Amino acid sequence: MARLNFSRQILPILAVIAIIVAAVLVLRTQPNRAIAQPARTPPNAPAGIGATVAGAGVVEPASELIEIGAQVPGVVDRVFVAAGDSVPANAPLFSVDSREARAAVDEAGARLQRLRQNAAAASTTLSVARRQFALYAEAGDPRAVSRQEVIARQGSVEDAAAQVAVARAQVREAEAQLESARVALARHLVRAPRAATVLQLRTREGEYAPAGQQGNGNQEPLMTMGVTDPLHVRIDVDENEIWRVAIGQPAIVSPKGAAGQRIRARFVRAEPLIVPKRSLTNASTERVDIRVLQLIYALPASSNRFFIGQQVDGFIPARAAR
Repeated sequence: MARLNFSRQILPILAVIAIIVAAVLVLRTQPNRAIAQPARTPPNAPAGIGATVAGAGVVEPASELIEIGAQVPGVVDRVFVAAGDSVPANAPLFSVDSREARAAVDEAGARLQRLRQNAAAASTTLSVARRQFALYAEAGDPRAVSRQEVIARQGSVEDAAAQVAVARAQVREAEAQLESARVALARHLVRAPRAATVLQLRTREGEYAPAGQQGNGNQEPLMTMGVTDPLHVRIDVDENEIWRVAIGQPAIVSPKGAAGQRIRARFVRAEPLIVPKRSLTNASTERVDIRVLQLIYALPASSNRFFIGQQVDGFIPARAAR
């Protein structure tokens, strides 16, 4: 039986098999190019309001976000509110361990009490010195009392008066120190700066609360608040489209993914400063180095389906061409 030649017979067969396998793999890995309906309806300009300028927006409180932090560092010993609570102005939000501050207040109060007693004693000494000096002054005959005695008694009166002045100054200083200690104690209790709703709570009882400016770097605010009646929408308008915007006109707002829901929003104001775009839509064609004009609109009270931080599509009427 003749032996098969590897280079002339076996190798070509293996090459043909490899080509067939490669072709099958290529055909099976081809993407599906069939035309299908999009999973989400893209935003489109609302009908009936003419030409519009579109912009991406985000829902925010009417007061914007109020970030709350601790004024002094320490362990949070009590939290008085929960997310979603509406609180009046000056209502307690949370407190930081204040045992040392309370001890300082007690110490300052005790010192003030002691100095007030010293001042009362000095006043008594002054009163006695004045009565004794009056006895010498009432003597009709100058020879009845020596001049040295008169000078000594007068000096006692002046010394007692000086002691009273020093004691009263020490009392005023102690009162100021007590007030300073009370202010330091009050800083351990964080209160609401205005009537608002607690939007987010990032601290718990027993956690350490750092002090200082919040919202920078990795340091998040311990609490976020805001006025939610009404809600506002901040819409970013491309700087290339600013000249087309009819500033002052109502806008149509639609939630992301729900283009069929169209809410008419009232114009509130236009921010006077052009800023870099921050509300990103993650579109592949979106430029991150663009600057935008921010327009603020108020949502009607009936639009209770919007949430703070939610992204929306805004459609603002365009100015008539001239």
